Amino acid sequence: MTSRDFLHQLFNLDGRVAVVIGAGGFLCSDMASVLARAGAAVALMDKNEDAARSVADRLCGEGLTAMSRRLDVTDKADHESALAAVREQLGEPWILINGAGINAPTPFLDISIEEWRSIIDSHATGTLLGCQVFGGAMVEQGRGSIINISSAAAGPPLSKAFSYSVAKAAVWNLTQNLAREWAPRGVRVNALRPGFFPTEWSKKNFITKERESAILGHTPMGRFGEPAELAGAVVWLASDAARFVTGSHVTVDGGFLAMTI
Repeated sequence: MTSRDFLHQLFNLDGRVAVVIGAGGFLCSDMASVLARAGAAVALMDKNEDAARSVADRLCGEGLTAMSRRLDVTDKADHESALAAVREQLGEPWILINGAGINAPTPFLDISIEEWRSIIDSHATGTLLGCQVFGGAMVEQGRGSIINISSAAAGPPLSKAFSYSVAKAAVWNLTQNLAREWAPRGVRVNALRPGFFPTEWSKKNFITKERESAILGHTPMGRFGEPAELAGAVVWLASDAARFVTGSHVTVDGGFLAMTI
């Protein structure tokens, strides 16, 4: 067996169906592309249907298998309808990424209950429903890999991101709970914990020059991450190479969480 054959056997996702929720976004669009290039048929779900369709069209243009669909992550019936569409077009889901979510830099005393609920719902409720519906289908099949998108903010919390930090802590707690619950059923549940991979929106709303200096000064590698640098962790967690890995918080952050002073 050649080294290429060995790596293909270890990490390939041929014949597997991956559902990526939040696939129109900065990080999850790249994750969806990575899974497709590793051999999976990919269903891209996002509230922004045009963004998801754009990624799916690009992947199909490369000769890969992809579909797209609008999904409101706070609506269980919409998840159930999306599952039916995936089954019809691609087959039974084998891999799930729960990556939808929003954020806001609102000072704590000014956070409205509407903003609080919208942020918590987008991350925590969306992950709950994704796991109930798509994860439930995996439990029925007796196999699957769920990758919930956590954050460096899951703990200790990130300043200026109060609701977001609470939501990401909830995602990590739910991941551990389900990992314990579903391990005997053949479904692995892990969380991917990115450090700082700033979007243009976060650069505008969160990252001042002073804050950038503080972040990079606390990151041993001295720079922000790039979406492609999550690819290895995503393929590993999705593949049989991680078949004994569940309940893990896989950190990709340039050393940020290893740093004190």
